[in-house]
Amino acid sequence: QVQVMESGGGLVQPGGSLRLSCDASGRTLSVVAMGWFRQAPGKEREFVSSIRWSGGTTYYADSVRGRFTISREKARNTIYLRMNSLKPEDTAVYYCAAQRVGASSYDLWGQGTQVTVSS
Repeated sequence: QVQVMESGGGLVQPGGSLRLSCDASGRTLSVVAMGWFRQAPGKEREFVSSIRWSGGTTYYADSVRGRFTISREKARNTIYLRMNSLKPEDTAVYYCAAQRVGASSYDLWGQGTQVTVSS
């Protein structure tokens, strides 16, 4: 079984930076991709970024491309989301997710970490 857990959220001023971390534990050899999603109050959860576990190919939502960077540290089974030039509209609960072999979409989710961008 694989579990994922996020950390690193908090309060930051507009224009500031934060780095989120997501640790995957368990049978991580079964993971094919990991990603970040977010959900703002009153809105649906949306895709932010993802990374293929083996090849490292990355994907970004248009709203964050050029400001956010996803990376992985395979030896530690960890992915990161470096968020720069943060805007108030980036405020949301950020979720880490994993897609396992055989799954058609992300099937494991963390509990989420709050990111608030405000002056």
